[in-house]
Amino acid sequence: MIAKLETALEKETRLRELIRSLRSVVVAFSGGVDSALVLAIATEELGDAAHGVTGGSASLATSEREGAIAFADALGAAHEIVETHEVEDPEYAANPANRCYFCKKELYGTLAAIARERGASAVLDGFNLDDAADYRPGRKAAAEFGVRSPLAECGYTKSDVRELAKRLGLDVWEKPALACLSSRFPYGTPITLGLLQQVEAAESAVHAEGIRSCRVRHHGEVARIEVPSSDISRLLEPGVRDRWLRVRKPERERSRKWKRSASWRVIASDRGATRSSNVAARSWRCPRCRSRSLESRARSRLRSACRSRLPARRFVAGPSAIRA
Repeated sequence: MIAKLETALEKETRLRELIRSLRSVVVAFSGGVDSALVLAIATEELGDAAHGVTGGSASLATSEREGAIAFADALGAAHEIVETHEVEDPEYAANPANRCYFCKKELYGTLAAIARERGASAVLDGFNLDDAADYRPGRKAAAEFGVRSPLAECGYTKSDVRELAKRLGLDVWEKPALACLSSRFPYGTPITLGLLQQVEAAESAVHAEGIRSCRVRHHGEVARIEVPSSDISRLLEPGVRDRWLRVRKPERERSRKWKRSASWRVIASDRGATRSSNVAARSWRCPRCRSRSLESRARSRLRSACRSRLPARRFVAGPSAIRA
C-alpha cells in the first residue's frame, strides 16, 4: 500500500513538473474526468496561464456543456466555450469509421489558433494510456496539430486518473465515460442536427430517472438503451417505462418540440456495459423477426424486413417484449 501511494505521488509530481515546464497552455476540456484533471492541475500550477476551452459542438449534450461550465467556475479556472461546426463538414456528417478525425481536426485547429493568440506553448488533452487500446482516429489530428497528452506521457491509466481526481476532491472523479452524441449512430448513418437532438432528448429522459450512465443507440425505428446491469431493473419498472413513453409522446402543446423524438417504434434495453465501440463492433438481432445483421446495416434491414409488422409502441428487454 505504501509503495503504491509513493508511486502515485511520484506520478503526480512528474505530471505537475511537466505542466509547470510548459509555462502557458490551452487545455481541451470536454467535461470528462481526464481533461478535468489536466485543467485542475494546470490551473493550480500555472494560474491564469492555463486556459480551458470546450468545443460547443452540436454533438455535445447540453447537460455536458453546462457541467463543463459549472466545473470550471467551481475550480476558478479560465474557461470558454467555442462553437465548432464539424456537423456542417460533409466528411464528418457522412459518419465514416474515421468520423472522429474530422471532429478533432476542427477542434484542435480552433484550439491551436487560440494558443497562438494567447502565446501558449502547447495545447493539452486528456488522453491516457488506457485510451491507446481503443480505436481513436482523432489521434491523427492530435499529432497533426502537436497536441500534448500529459496524462499518457506520465504513465496515467484511467484508474490512476480517477484515483488522483478523487484525492484532489474533484467532483467528477467517478463520472461515467461519455462519448459524443454522434457515436450513437452506426457508421454510415448520416449525422444531422435533428437526429442528435432526438438522441439527446431520449438520454435526458433516462437520466431523469436517476440512471447516470446511459447511451441511446439509434437504429432508425429502433432505439437501444444501454445502461449498466445494475440499472436494468430500474429501467424496467412499470412507472419508469410509462414515464419514458410519455416523454416520447408528450402533450399537444409540446408536440412541435418533440415530434422528432416520437419516431421510434421499438425500444430495446441492452444488458451490456456502455462502450464507445458498441455501435460499430457488435452484431444485433432484430427484436421482431430475430434476424441478425451488423449494426451498420440494421437500419436498412429493419426497413425491408419489419417496417410493416412492428407494433407502434413496444419496449424490448432482452428476449422478452413488454407492450406499453
